Amino acid sequence: MKWVEDVAELEAVYGEARGASIAKVAKRLTPEYRRWIEASRFCVVSTVGPEGADGSPRGDEGPVVEELDERTLALPDWRGNNRIDTLRNIVRDSRIALMFMVPGSTNAVRVNGQARVTFDEGLCARFEKQGKQPRSVTVIRIDEIYVQCARAIMRSKLWSGEDESGDLPSIGEILSAMTDGDIDGDAYDREWPDRAAQSMW
Repeated sequence: MKWVEDVAELEAVYGEARGASIAKVAKRLTPEYRRWIEASRFCVVSTVGPEGADGSPRGDEGPVVEELDERTLALPDWRGNNRIDTLRNIVRDSRIALMFMVPGSTNAVRVNGQARVTFDEGLCARFEKQGKQPRSVTVIRIDEIYVQCARAIMRSKLWSGEDESGDLPSIGEILSAMTDGDIDGDAYDREWPDRAAQSMW
């Protein structure tokens, strides 16, 4: 197999981006992009560090991020598994990319920028829910924001409403297999719904 190792070779096949694909890029939250971001309860956060790249889902019951100003977003870090891969990466390399999605829309909005992690008490308090606050907040400086082509979500029929999860292995089954049975997968799956409900924030 021959690999493409030269950008000029790549561009010769794909040609230049132009027209709408260039015009849609903004350096700040425009009124239209603001409406989109405010409607999004879910995004995928991509970062990079010495060990490699990381992609992590982030979700909330309302907007997943809050606007601090037209160039700045704040992303609370709610309860998770404490791996903190994303946060470790940001501390060592500020580059970040976010992909925002809204159920039913075949578009996605992308933000590329620079991020910092803070324990600032005032900022954490802004996100308080049910008496709980995030342990940290990631503050993102927007370098560019733009809408993504809809074809991928259209092809995948992501929002078809069909439940296709029936034949997937459960997390308990995966953990049991990965630990040769040291983790009781059935117990994990049985206890997970209550544990998740009690530790959502």
